[in-house]
Amino acid sequence: MEKTSGSSPSSAPRLRRALTLWDLILYGVIVIQPTAPMSVFGVLSDRGHGHVVTAILIAMIAMLFTAISYGRMARAYPSAGSAFTYVGQEINPALGYVTGWSMAMDYMLNPLICIIWCSKAAMNLAPGVPYWTWAIFFFLLFTTLNLRGIKTSARINAGLAAGMGVVIAIFFIAAARYIFGHQHDGAGFFTRPFYDPETFQLRAVLGGTSIAVLTYIGFDGISTLSEEAENPRRNILLATVLTCLVIGILSAVEVYAAQLVWSASQPFPDTDTAYVHVAGRAAGSWFFLVVNLTLMAANFGSGMGAQLGAARLLYGMGRSNALPSSFFGAVDPKRQIPRNNVIFVGVAALLGAFVLSYALGAEMLNFGALIAFMGVNAAALTRYYLRAKEKKLGNLIPPVAGFFICLLLWLNLSRPAKIAGTTWMAAGIAFGAWKTRGFRANLVDFGLPE
Repeated sequence: MEKTSGSSPSSAPRLRRALTLWDLILYGVIVIQPTAPMSVFGVLSDRGHGHVVTAILIAMIAMLFTAISYGRMARAYPSAGSAFTYVGQEINPALGYVTGWSMAMDYMLNPLICIIWCSKAAMNLAPGVPYWTWAIFFFLLFTTLNLRGIKTSARINAGLAAGMGVVIAIFFIAAARYIFGHQHDGAGFFTRPFYDPETFQLRAVLGGTSIAVLTYIGFDGISTLSEEAENPRRNILLATVLTCLVIGILSAVEVYAAQLVWSASQPFPDTDTAYVHVAGRAAGSWFFLVVNLTLMAANFGSGMGAQLGAARLLYGMGRSNALPSSFFGAVDPKRQIPRNNVIFVGVAALLGAFVLSYALGAEMLNFGALIAFMGVNAAALTRYYLRAKEKKLGNLIPPVAGFFICLLLWLNLSRPAKIAGTTWMAAGIAFGAWKTRGFRANLVDFGLPE
């Protein structure tokens, strides 16, 4: 029988399963950044009155509970929609759309602030080149590399992780030599980074913890790669939890060493680049330059990875008809990636880099991310406890704890971040109302692929 030339749904281009567990962990670590606490160390120290280690560890607890929920939901729905799909399928399609909209803000702001950070760091090396030139350069670099395909991105991630690991190891050695080469005031010197009775205030520590969540932003991006992962029902859960645990412990040790080198009672020459000054004190001006370059490379890796995750999130929303599917739901048949979305996210990040400040963009990240985290915890609670025939505490405690800790941290975000985030959410709800003619039609079609 002669075959017809018409295409069928089964012959449409699909995402290729190419990522191993190691690739997923590397992806998560690079998006989060092994050096993540270094960029926000000074801000955390000011906000938490020096209790940076405590803030990092509290945030890790919240993220571990949430990571369990993400992993379980990815096991149930191995699709590229992430929190958007989980909430929409388990609770309500409209809430799923709102969750996806909040995640879109988070994911699109990450490459945006990374373009800003990389461009300003590059200006320190070449001050004669204007900011706008560097911004365009990094936009083109992020976008071009992501358009080359998922395996190319994974190989670059491995190289970035190795380089940053070497720098972190050198810092630990230099910090140890500095700490034990100078006199200190006994055992209290080593416990103050965790708890200083003279400066501890619960509200201040919670405020610092709400910022410390930035250290973990991006781990949820692992779930957006479910359709490109080998054995996603097992590997997504393992990679998500292991990534949070590794980053949390590493971050705590990094900031602990930094606080011992530079006491919280001493002001920093520049709060935004405080960790670079710590490195300079520990090992000299040459290491000041090395850490500055390393943080630039870390933001490069994070920005590129976040653009990849944002593109796949938009793909999930486009395929589910929450966004125009002809554009956002399309997959490039050659590279098997959502090419339109990669370009769209890159252009949006470039434009935003010219109008948005780094500080506000960084704070807004947590607004959208914490909403999505609460949504995923609620979805996991609904599926695995409320609707389950057998009620197990193991299915009750993690999502409930994750939800309420994330809510507490969300309430401690700054007022400007809440205002800007609410504006974004209002715009998304307005778009949904327009799309459904006042919510009289189904907002989202959550049909999933085979």
